[in-house]
Amino acid sequence: MTSNPRGKFITFEGGEGVGKSTNIHWCADWLTAQNIDVIVTREPGGTPIAELIRNKLLKAHHAEPMVPMAELLLMFAARAQHLEAVILPALSQGTWVLCDRFTDSTIAYQGFGRGLDLSSIETLKTLVQGTLEPDCTLLLDAPIEVGMARAHGRSVATGEATDRFEIEQLAFFERVRDGFQTLAATHSRFVTLDATQTLDDIQAELAIRLNLLRAP
Repeated sequence: MTSNPRGKFITFEGGEGVGKSTNIHWCADWLTAQNIDVIVTREPGGTPIAELIRNKLLKAHHAEPMVPMAELLLMFAARAQHLEAVILPALSQGTWVLCDRFTDSTIAYQGFGRGLDLSSIETLKTLVQGTLEPDCTLLLDAPIEVGMARAHGRSVATGEATDRFEIEQLAFFERVRDGFQTLAATHSRFVTLDATQTLDDIQAELAIRLNLLRAP
């Protein structure tokens, strides 16, 4: 009996309000239509334990300010659980994993945004994920003002509580965007998509990329 080929690991990155959730589910539906087994997950989160960490990180507005290093360590704690419980088993079974954010977000938000030492983040990255890297990272990019307006509109429409990152100042998000753009310029696995395009245009580009990943 031959083992299943390893599944593809695709991450979706970008700032607030760039359409990651909409497009990740579109990609899952597209892959399913091609008879590819696929799961959609997110970070921080993806398992019961990691979701508890997510709620404390994002949705809980603590009276005691959370220091950036605690934030960083919680991100990697959730990631360690997520990798072992969900991502690695799925990949080993030949299932494609579509993940809404991964370590690149940590580098962009906690490294570039918060100003934490990038070499320390790289050390934690190696400790938690070893040599694992996404097969492809789809970066949805839009001007900060566009993304924040969309994120605010989403919160109003859904009644969802604003998370701790969405209330940051504009300069923070500019640093985050610069972080993503720096990563995209450094790693060939990145594909940058203009998130101000129409949804049809974005998804036409996504279909091209998915087809390339399907190629033997």
